[in-house]
Amino acid sequence: MKQELICKKDLDIRFSDVDCLGMVWHGNYIKYIEDGREAFGKKFGLQYWDIHEQGFVTPIVKLNIDYKKSLRLGDNAIIVTKFIDSEAAKIIFEYTILKVPDNIVIATAESVQVFLTNKGDLHLTIPDFFIEWKKNYLSD
Repeated sequence: MKQELICKKDLDIRFSDVDCLGMVWHGNYIKYIEDGREAFGKKFGLQYWDIHEQGFVTPIVKLNIDYKKSLRLGDNAIIVTKFIDSEAAKIIFEYTILKVPDNIVIATAESVQVFLTNKGDLHLTIPDFFIEWKKNYLSD
């Protein structure tokens, strides 16, 4: 059985994140997802610069968010970022934003990234460095 790769990151709900009603503006959830993805990369050696040094960039080509509830100024939350293994040349993550301490689900999301060479050409096969990364982190 493959190991699950999960990273949790605390989120600070700042005054600048909320609208005039004191609720987090919907677009800021995308920033929270980015925070989760960056924390995952740092924890598991898959940061943007790590990928770039291998001759690739990984733009997001798909992002779905399901909003369940709202965060408000003063709330505490975490973003849980989970790597989803794929046979395709893609990086897929699932996210859950939770209000703590009660672990109330605020939003769920999924992102898909593809591999482009640093020159901008789509890479249709899984790059060797990513195969090696998966062997190192997903092995039994």
